[in-house]
Amino acid sequence: MKKALLLFLFIALTSCYQETSIAVDGDFTTSYINAKESVPVIIKIESKVSGADTYEWTFEGGNPSISNLKNPGEILYDKQGTYTIKLRATNADGESKEISKTVVIRDGINIDFTSEIVKSNYSPAEVAITNNTLGEGLTFKWDFQDGMPTSFSGKTPPNVVFKTPGEHAITLTVSNGLETQKVTKIIAVAPLLVSLFSYEPKFENDDYQSPVTINFINKSISATQYKWTFERGNPSVSTEENPTVVFTSVGIHEVTLEASNDKSSQIFKSTIMVQPDTNLRILTNIKLGINSAHNNNNIGAMFSTITRQVYKANEINDENSNLIDIAFQGLNSNLTYNKFISPDQVNNYGFLALKNAQSTIFVNSQNLCNCGLNFTEAQFDAMVNDNSIKSLNISYSAAGEQQFGLTYPRIVLFKTQDGRKGAIKIKDMVKNGTSSYILCDIKVQKQ
Repeated sequence: MKKALLLFLFIALTSCYQETSIAVDGDFTTSYINAKESVPVIIKIESKVSGADTYEWTFEGGNPSISNLKNPGEILYDKQGTYTIKLRATNADGESKEISKTVVIRDGINIDFTSEIVKSNYSPAEVAITNNTLGEGLTFKWDFQDGMPTSFSGKTPPNVVFKTPGEHAITLTVSNGLETQKVTKIIAVAPLLVSLFSYEPKFENDDYQSPVTINFINKSISATQYKWTFERGNPSVSTEENPTVVFTSVGIHEVTLEASNDKSSQIFKSTIMVQPDTNLRILTNIKLGINSAHNNNNIGAMFSTITRQVYKANEINDENSNLIDIAFQGLNSNLTYNKFISPDQVNNYGFLALKNAQSTIFVNSQNLCNCGLNFTEAQFDAMVNDNSIKSLNISYSAAGEQQFGLTYPRIVLFKTQDGRKGAIKIKDMVKNGTSSYILCDIKVQKQ
C-alpha cells in the first residue's frame, strides 16, 4: 500500500513538470575610436548579449565584413557612407535574437590646393588659387597674410594680390562639422624694384684721365631689363647688364640707367668726371729694400710701373718677372753703396735672374754722366704732366749709371724698354739693419 502511494505521487509530480528554455537577451554598442568619424574610421563593437551560444555578425562596408566572435572588437571603414551592422545571436534551445544598427562614416579631410603666380612675383604679385580638396559637406576658410583680400569663405577664392615684398602665408582651414584641419603654403614676393649702379675704371685708367674706360657694375634689384645712356660715351646707349664704356672728352658725363621688370621701372643717374690727359703716372711712397731685405723677403727691391707693385724675392714668378722695369741695389745696411739697375742685369748684382727681363736705362748720377741732364727736385715736384721729361735725352752711359751713397733727396732718371721716360725722387734713406730701405716717389710717362 505504501509503495503504491509513492508511485502515485511520482507520476503526479512528473506529469505536472514543464521544461523552461533560456532566452537570448541584451544588445551591443558601437563607438568611434578616438572620436574620429571621418575616414579612415575604426568602430569598436562591444557585445552585451546574454544567453547566446553562437554569433553571426555582418559589417556592411567594414573590414572584416563578418565575424562569429561574441565581441568582434574593432572594424575598419575606409569609405564614406551609412553602413548597417547586424548581429544574429542563437542558442541550443532554439532561441535567437537579431539586432541591427547603423554607423555614419564621414568623408575624411584631405586638403589639396595649389597657388600659382599669374605673371611674375614682382610687386604687386597676383596669385591664382585652385582648390582640389574633395568631399561633401565641407566648409572652407581662407586667410591671406597681407593680401587683398585678407580672407575668404568658400571653396574657390578669387585671385589674391600681394604688394609687400617678402613671404606671405596662404592658409586653408577645412571642417566637416566634427573635425578641422588646416594647411599653409608660402608665396614669396620679390623685393621692390631698385635701379642702382656703381662703376670703376680699368686699372690703368684709375686717374680718370682721357681716354678712360669704365666698367659699370649693375646693382639693380628685381630688374629684368636695362636701358643705359652715356653722355658722350662710346657706346652712347646699351641694354647690357654690365656694360663697358669709353669716355674721351674731358668734363662731366651723365650716366642714366632705367631698370625695369614687367610691373614697373625706375631711373638712376650718376656723373663721371673725366680729367685732361697728362700722360703722367704719379706713384708715391714707394719703399725699396736693400739686397738683404729683398732676398730675405722683408722689403722688395724690384718694382713694376705697369702693375704699380713692389716685389720681394718670393713674389717674383714667370708671370710677373717680365713686368718689372725698376730694380734697386743696396749693397749694405749703411746705404753707402746704392744704384738702380736694369732688370735684365740683376743677376750681376746679387739677385736671381728674371725671366724675359726688361731693359731699363738709369741715370743714377746726373752730375757725372756728362750728358746735359740737370733735372732738379723742384722740377720733379712741379711736374703735373710729362712736358718736362718728354724732351730729355736719357741714354746709357757708364758714368751715369754709377752708384751713389747716403745722400738724399736725389733725382734718378730712367727710360723703360718701351720708351717711357720717368724720374725717381728719393725722399728718405732709412737704416734698419738687413731691412734698410729707401723711400721714393716715381713719376713716369703712361705711354
